[in-house]
Amino acid sequence: MNRKEAPIETKPSDLSRLKIDWKQQRTGSPSRRSRRGLWIALLLMVAVAMIIGLRAFSNRAKTVEVATVSSLAPSQSVPFLNSSGYVVAQRRAAVASKGTGRLVELRVREGDQVKKGEIIGRLESADVEAALARAKANLNVARSANDQAKAEMDDAASNYDRKKSLREEGLVPQADFDVAQARFRRAQAAIASAQAGVRAAEAAVRAAEVDVENTFIRAPFDGTVLTKNAEVGEVVAPFGSSVQAKAAVVTIADMSSLQVEADVSESNIEKIHLNQRADIALDAYPETKYEGVVQTIVPTADRTKATVLTKIRFLNRDDRVLPEMSAKVAFLSEPQSDQGAKPKITVQPGAIVTRKDRKVAFRVKEDRVEMVPVEAGDPIGSQVEVKRGLTPGDRVVVNPPEDLAAGDRVRIEGNVNR
Repeated sequence: MNRKEAPIETKPSDLSRLKIDWKQQRTGSPSRRSRRGLWIALLLMVAVAMIIGLRAFSNRAKTVEVATVSSLAPSQSVPFLNSSGYVVAQRRAAVASKGTGRLVELRVREGDQVKKGEIIGRLESADVEAALARAKANLNVARSANDQAKAEMDDAASNYDRKKSLREEGLVPQADFDVAQARFRRAQAAIASAQAGVRAAEAAVRAAEVDVENTFIRAPFDGTVLTKNAEVGEVVAPFGSSVQAKAAVVTIADMSSLQVEADVSESNIEKIHLNQRADIALDAYPETKYEGVVQTIVPTADRTKATVLTKIRFLNRDDRVLPEMSAKVAFLSEPQSDQGAKPKITVQPGAIVTRKDRKVAFRVKEDRVEMVPVEAGDPIGSQVEVKRGLTPGDRVVVNPPEDLAAGDRVRIEGNVNR
């Protein structure tokens, strides 16, 4: 039986839900308004941070070097020429052996003080000592032969004298006298030969003694051991005659002969003279100044560098000065003879610069600088005279940067010494 399908019941659709609310679209949703406010706040924070950063950058302290304005009396010497060089021992020796052999003893090490003639080391000497003993034995043999020759000479001489007197009286024949005379002459020749043999044996003994002495390595002068070049057990030889043999055993230097060797350009050598005073500063101890005097001006130039070598002797050297240290030398001018002249105010030339066609200096006050107009005078050594604007004791910036201005904060990196 067919069942009738129930009719589908439909409700009228609410078409009003499909209408667009243009007013809500124009005003925006609350979530969009909150996002827009967040972006505005972020932009404001970034702007504030940039402003703070720019202010901090503008107020950042500039790193500078400063020099102190000084007062120079007429009687003072001032440096007018600087040079660099090295400390060199004028008396230095690489000590080697005069003989060849294995090193069996080494009595020194680096830094030890040695005296002239002191034994530094010793080579094996069994062979040369045996040769010395043989030479001494040969000398004894030669002396014995000489004694025998003397005895024969005495006998031959007495026999010759006796035969001679008898021959004069006619008591002996001529033949006997001739025999006695020939024997006497042979005895003379034998004793001359024996004496020569003794001298030769004595010379052989002296040569053997020299060979034994050559096994001892002695200091040639008073000094300090700088380096040790060989060890016990190694073979040493004069002049390193073999690849495996060591030449120098130790290197010693006379520390009292230390001088600074500095090159001076040819254009400035006329300003240097013997006995001229100089200040010496070692790179190892920059805070210490040593007094020196020009000891030698080497009478030749180096064509490759266009310089002349000068040697400056220490006047107040201490034990800290070592060979081969690098040094800086400031040659000093002669003091002025005018004792009645007024002291002059001087400063490093790099402290005076030109700003807007004016000579100025940047004077440091606490952590800021002020720009001071100055009037510069003539150079005095490595300094320049200041006639107006600065006073002794002022600290001024050396080689100030172009962007340094009055009122800027500075941080002092170091002091430029005179």
